[in-house]
Amino acid sequence: MPIYEYVCAQCSHRFEVLVRGHAVPRCPSCDSESLDRQLSVFAVGSRSTVSAAAPQPCGTCGDPRGAGACSLNQS
Repeated sequence: MPIYEYVCAQCSHRFEVLVRGHAVPRCPSCDSESLDRQLSVFAVGSRSTVSAAAPQPCGTCGDPRGAGACSLNQS
């Protein structure tokens, strides 16, 4: 069951809805069936400028995997 994103043509409300079978979605704001289906965010490729920060070495032993990864913290 796909999740689709919609914009209501009457009130411009943006929302997403789980579509089951042949069900016709309705705007949760104004109950209109006049909807424009949008491309899903995860279905469209993008080049993100956000990158995950590399872990910092453990302050206790210097393990490069980061705090909590060293054998000093394991029982």
